Amino acid sequence: MKNNIAVPVCGVTYIDEKKVLRVKKNFPEETVLNDTSEILKILGDPTRLKIVLALTKEELCVCDLSALANVSVSAVSHQLRLLRGQRLVKFHKQGKMVYYSLADEQIGKIISAALEYEKELDK
Repeated sequence: MKNNIAVPVCGVTYIDEKKVLRVKKNFPEETVLNDTSEILKILGDPTRLKIVLALTKEELCVCDLSALANVSVSAVSHQLRLLRGQRLVKFHKQGKMVYYSLADEQIGKIISAALEYEKELDK
């Protein structure tokens, strides 16, 4: 959050049970919400975000990602371990090289949507 903005709240407490039930019945299961929250937390780190953004363009090795993110190979390796833990990236070996890519193109769509949203806010 960029600004500390006061949030207006209702002056009285009234819960519209019909609305609450209608919305609640469309909520995903609690485990899905928790897993999604973890993915969004992982993507909340600027270095990991750079890595994922780079991987939306093409598969890259750890050294390439290190140069793009402007952090050490060791730091990239640590971040990739976290991203793999959330199943956001995958890798394959080619000789002595290890190449990473996104596990699913949906992750790229999430990043693109977030970047587009931020651009709209800045207008």
